[in-house]
Amino acid sequence: MARPDFKSVLTSWRKSLRNEQFILSLLAVVIGALAGYGAIVFRELIGMIQLFAFGSDSDYLLSVSRYLPWWQLLLAPVAGGLLVGLFVHFVMPGRRNHGVADVIEAGSLRGGRMELGAGIGAALAAATSIGFGASVGREGPVIHLGATIAASIAKRLRLNRNAALTMLGCGVAAGIAASFNAPIAGVFFALEVVIGHYALAAFAPVVIASVVGTIIARMQFGNFPAFVVPEFGIVSFLEFPAFALLGLVSAAIAGVFMWSIMFTQDTMARLPIPPWSRPALGGLAVGMIAVFLPQVLGVGYEATDLALQVELSLALLIVLAIAKIAATAISLGSGFAGGVFSPSLFIGAMVGGAFGIIAGTVFPELATSPGAYTIIGMGAVASAVLGAPISTILIVFEITGDYGVTIAVMIASAVAAVVTRRIPGKSYFHWVLERRGVDVARDRAAGLLQTMSVREVMNETVRRVPREMKIDEIRELLRLDPHGVFFVVDGEARLCGSLTFDELSEFAFADGADGIVNAEHIARQHGAAALADDSLERLLEVMDAEGAEHLPVVDGTETRRVIGVVHRTDVLIAHNRALIADHHQ
Repeated sequence: MARPDFKSVLTSWRKSLRNEQFILSLLAVVIGALAGYGAIVFRELIGMIQLFAFGSDSDYLLSVSRYLPWWQLLLAPVAGGLLVGLFVHFVMPGRRNHGVADVIEAGSLRGGRMELGAGIGAALAAATSIGFGASVGREGPVIHLGATIAASIAKRLRLNRNAALTMLGCGVAAGIAASFNAPIAGVFFALEVVIGHYALAAFAPVVIASVVGTIIARMQFGNFPAFVVPEFGIVSFLEFPAFALLGLVSAAIAGVFMWSIMFTQDTMARLPIPPWSRPALGGLAVGMIAVFLPQVLGVGYEATDLALQVELSLALLIVLAIAKIAATAISLGSGFAGGVFSPSLFIGAMVGGAFGIIAGTVFPELATSPGAYTIIGMGAVASAVLGAPISTILIVFEITGDYGVTIAVMIASAVAAVVTRRIPGKSYFHWVLERRGVDVARDRAAGLLQTMSVREVMNETVRRVPREMKIDEIRELLRLDPHGVFFVVDGEARLCGSLTFDELSEFAFADGADGIVNAEHIARQHGAAALADDSLERLLEVMDAEGAEHLPVVDGTETRRVIGVVHRTDVLIAHNRALIADHHQ
């Protein structure tokens, strides 16, 4: 047997290390692990805060609340709202909460660029909100935290736009997988909502990160799904029209839910109180609801489990659906931090359970258990709110493992997603972005200009002209430069001005100018210059303001040494290529 050639093995490893796919796969392992541990720390932090607020760190807050005095249920969200309001107002960037909408914006318009500090701050605000009983979800903050971790690594390694976007998807997938113990759903949520395509170059790293995040979470919490789901079966295919009808109902409920959040936000903004005090006022309203219906506190997984176990009456299911919509709208609209995933599942469970009981009453021979309708309602409402039907269907499938119920979820979720896209016209996240003045579809082309740098299009072959050069020497150079642009520099290559045909035309062929007029005399004196790390968007703004077709690139605002030149035509060509590449991904 021939012995392995050490040199060939070393060469093979060197080629692997230069292969972008191999590097992204290695980084996916790191990001998956960090996002997984981030999810663990986040959940433990919620438990610690909840222990302080309610005396227990259990996920089953409903059972704990039965032994608490009414004033504690009332005042805990108020205290949490005051802490969150002060933290967001004085610490968070932009004095607002950050979440999944920011991840979508970063992926679509900013080339995956996000700040880790904002992710950590958002996680602290969300953990405080949930720990003190605000009616919000914990999955959104985990997704955001995973995304900022990935973006921070991509920034430090100076990855290009496509690689940074793939890393962002890795962080999102690992966050979803760690939250729901659902690695497949994590992959498709990242591809469906954040990256926006299913190209193999992005698929493999995202899969790796999702699996690693799942393994990390299972090592800490065990291999248990987010919900305890009994075995259900579909009684008859004649029920499929009922599943479609549930999809329509779920779309209507999802629309009301999203509208109520925006309505509450607008109402709170009009109140004559400081912005940092709004969450405390919202906490008071949530506390008043919780005194009578403690099921609305926190993520509400225990009440969702009770609906899946068919242990709630029709009247209570309806009341809880209304109460959860109100509590979540008040929480998010007043300024608490958190997501909409868990509330969507809660509301969908109540709506689906109530629909199942009614269907069983009308058609007792055909109707499946109300518990199955509970699962279908969860998937339908969540897919409409999140705008991610594929991911939602996969989450349900991974939770239940029931193929028959999953088919029913597919029908209801598809109907709900289509109706929601037709009537409100957008998911919750895109609605949030639109209210900030961000239209992802419209701004994507402009976003490419924001993510591309001058360094990518600048030409390092630049004509530097000493300021003492005479006009006859410059005339000879005109025939050698296709663009007819020179930059006048001093002895240390610092920018003094520019020369184009316009400046030269007056003196180039004037009698008696030779040997007398030099470059410094006729140069256009202006301070406009680009930095290599400037975005192309800023570059074009400067060019438009100066009326320039060419701009020098300098090494810094202080030294201003000319290192290159950028031409408008090159910028437009690079932008068109990026648009074509983005379209074909």
